[in-house]
Amino acid sequence: MDSTVIETGTENSVWGGGESNQPLKASYGKMMMWFFILSDALTFSGFLAAYGFSRFKFINSWPIADEVFNHFPFAHGVNAPMYYVALMTFILIFSSVTMVLAVDAGHQMKKNKVIIYMFLTIIGGAIFVGSQAWEWKNFIKGEYGAIETKGGQIYQFVDVDGHRVGLSEIATAEPKTRTRHENKNGIWYSDEKELPTYTMEEVIKGFESKPNVLVRTQILNEKGEKTVLSRAESIARLKKDGIGIVEGANMYKNEYGSPLFANFFFFITGFHGFHVVSGIIINIIIFLNVLVGTYEKRKSYEMVEKVGLYWHFVDLVWVFVFTFFYLV
Repeated sequence: MDSTVIETGTENSVWGGGESNQPLKASYGKMMMWFFILSDALTFSGFLAAYGFSRFKFINSWPIADEVFNHFPFAHGVNAPMYYVALMTFILIFSSVTMVLAVDAGHQMKKNKVIIYMFLTIIGGAIFVGSQAWEWKNFIKGEYGAIETKGGQIYQFVDVDGHRVGLSEIATAEPKTRTRHENKNGIWYSDEKELPTYTMEEVIKGFESKPNVLVRTQILNEKGEKTVLSRAESIARLKKDGIGIVEGANMYKNEYGSPLFANFFFFITGFHGFHVVSGIIINIIIFLNVLVGTYEKRKSYEMVEKVGLYWHFVDLVWVFVFTFFYLV
């Protein structure tokens, strides 16, 4: 039996079954976009659920977001917890607003307005991706440094008022030749990727000469704050448990706490960043088509609406990522 083809405006419908039976009165392309968004939403839900379960399992030693994401561009040394992340989030949400305006202008067949609002959407997405790259750089580089223990825990340094103190303020540098450790030279399972700035001996020697500095563990107390050790216990723990220097964060070491936090952070925010970059590329392609008048000739800006659905989804996902990683 031949499939029924129904004329709807200037385009042929391939749904069949009569115009009244078209699903949600939506075109084929728009329905496929909704199917993609649904499947992608389930993917992100799985990732965030895994993050939630892992955080619940290690709730007493999970990094505190306010201490991890406290940088702001051109304000080195200023404690600005979550300020820049909040600004990134605002920019991305604002780009969703400009996308709505572009779609609305398309419905009204106002080409120039579509051009303006799509351009602003692309700029907003590019700023967000650049900001996320800057966040990654600071997270990877670290700021203060920490000590790794035999049990895989992290010791940080604070002054008597609870403010973080960096290794550079503690360590007493000693001139000597240092070589990178290789697994053939002793510990078979350990290779140094690169030499840390200081050695354990330099940190311990410097720590002993600074009576106002204490060790803070990654274990949280009943107030949700990291446990600060007494001066005597700090020295004892450093000498007994300290095995190496940790500077910054990567997939296997993290100066802020559990490496699992860094693993989830890189994977989930990276996966979302990939979606944003994809959205920017698609937006640029549609933007160029708008410039040359492709959709004016078709007398339909439905392609702008389709990419708008994807862009809104990417923005909505970030709201959940932002909530899980930064707020909760």
